Amino acid sequence: MQSAFSIFDWVVFIGYFLILALSSFLLSRYKINSSREYFTGSNKMPMFAVAISVLATSQSAATFLGAPEFSYAHDFTFIGFYFSALLAVIFVAFVLIPKFYEMRAVTVYELLEVRYGESAKKQAGVMFLIGRILASGARLYIGALAISMILFSDITFLHMVISIFILIFGALAYAYFGGVRSIILSDTIQAITYIGAGIAVLIFLYYSLENINILSTLQEHNKLKFIDTSIDGKFSLIGLLSGWLLLNIAAFGLDQDMTQRVLTCKNKNEAAKSLIFSIILAIPVVLLFLTIGVFLFLFYLQSDITQSFSGENITIFMYYILNEMPEGLRGLVTVGAIAAALSSTNSVLGAMASVAIEDLYKPWKLKQGYVDDTHFIKASRFAVLFFAVALCIMAMISYFWQRYSDLSLLSFALGIMAFAYTGLLGVYFSAIFTSRGNTTTVLYSLIGGFITVLALQSYTFGINIGFSWQMVIGTAVAFLIMQLGESDG
Repeated sequence: MQSAFSIFDWVVFIGYFLILALSSFLLSRYKINSSREYFTGSNKMPMFAVAISVLATSQSAATFLGAPEFSYAHDFTFIGFYFSALLAVIFVAFVLIPKFYEMRAVTVYELLEVRYGESAKKQAGVMFLIGRILASGARLYIGALAISMILFSDITFLHMVISIFILIFGALAYAYFGGVRSIILSDTIQAITYIGAGIAVLIFLYYSLENINILSTLQEHNKLKFIDTSIDGKFSLIGLLSGWLLLNIAAFGLDQDMTQRVLTCKNKNEAAKSLIFSIILAIPVVLLFLTIGVFLFLFYLQSDITQSFSGENITIFMYYILNEMPEGLRGLVTVGAIAAALSSTNSVLGAMASVAIEDLYKPWKLKQGYVDDTHFIKASRFAVLFFAVALCIMAMISYFWQRYSDLSLLSFALGIMAFAYTGLLGVYFSAIFTSRGNTTTVLYSLIGGFITVLALQSYTFGINIGFSWQMVIGTAVAFLIMQLGESDG
């Protein structure tokens, strides 16, 4: 195991944070006049900047480390997930986005208020907030785990806390002052950083593979497969066109974390383009990290390695960073991992704050009488701070849970949004395509979708069914529950 950072690595690391500090200072000087402007950027954000922001958020630290792990162990079939996502965003762009812009929505859950009443919007918002605190807190923990291993060569609680604070303060630097405008523009910096780090690693790995016929060796070990036509494969064609498609529709159209940026464009056409371009841009980025994975397979082909660190299972990319990465490049890959984690953390702070203020707090406060916009700007920034603290606490809970519990919190928390997605899909499909459903069935549908997916987990009743089918069945149950209720109108 290599020692911690060299001086050259620290220069790269500190230089990156100086760029973050300077850019966040410049972006914070823009005056915010209302909470709507704080959360939507006055609908003036450039289409391409929004596309980069959505790309950066969808490519979290999990992709940075997880995509190479998948291709190292399997092949390139994970790329099918993004072709499924392309189909999903086309649906979102032409079915959901026009409805959001027609009502000048700040959050995606306002559509439910129009269709089923204010309580439906609140119920969906609360479901989103609970799921996001669990899921994004656990993701923050995973990002901090990687940072602690690289920076300090251990994962003690103190160093984990420092790593968590590095990530959360980096996210706050953008999310707190400038709102979604700063988040979107900062995501451009993060995307350039982690994609640049990935390209540098790929080049270094390529020149490390001397005397290896790359294509023939990969072909020999069945690593060049891009399409899985089997029935039960994780990213099989049938799964990509069913459950994974539903997951992507929910992620890009019903999850405020991803959709908030899309609602900052000047009109529905720009918003639709930003979504579609984000996935078109994501495909080569994911191929980059999948290629890193198969190169790592070639690099370690004759080696007997144990992918662990202080008893912690780690990805092959993390193993490579810890053991093989040269000075300088090690620092660049570290800031790449931080950039990937920041791009998803700063966006979720803005998304949770927007739902908490616009869907829950603001309607309640306005019922008490006139309230100045300045109050809601302050409340919005307070909400960003509140959720930053909540994510930190969840990340720290994840640290202890993983060590002292037989049930993996991470496995549950990282998939928790999928539990919420089935109910949201059932409710939204009913709202868009039928005249059935009411305020009461919205709550039952959200709960029904969640419970259905929970019941289909192997650790609940021992049922062993693929994730794709869990999404299909959960969405169908939630949709059927909505159809049991007659319209309030």
